[in-house]
Amino acid sequence: MSQAPRKLICAVVKPFRLDAVLEALRGLPVTDLTVGECRGYGRQKGHLELYEGSEYEITFLPKVRLEMVVSDFDRERVIDAICRAARTGRIGDGKVFVLPLRATAEGAS
Repeated sequence: MSQAPRKLICAVVKPFRLDAVLEALRGLPVTDLTVGECRGYGRQKGHLELYEGSEYEITFLPKVRLEMVVSDFDRERVIDAICRAARTGRIGDGKVFVLPLRATAEGAS
């Protein structure tokens, strides 16, 4: 029995946009969704903070990473929903990565 081709979608978004992204994914055929906190560095750079009188630079900013499995057929709809929900129009809105998945035998690790 062969399965339809599937893709692993990994999206990195700003933490305050997580609820909007999850709401946008509701009703779409997304399986095996995982959410985790992470930190990222990119064009957004970082910023200076003051802590107990000392100034220090925050280089890696907090992000949320979502990983999900979708069929190749549904891939574009899911990516579009993530991008629309995560977009704020500012630098640092995030990234979406799409990776192919290959079928393995049941029970294989």
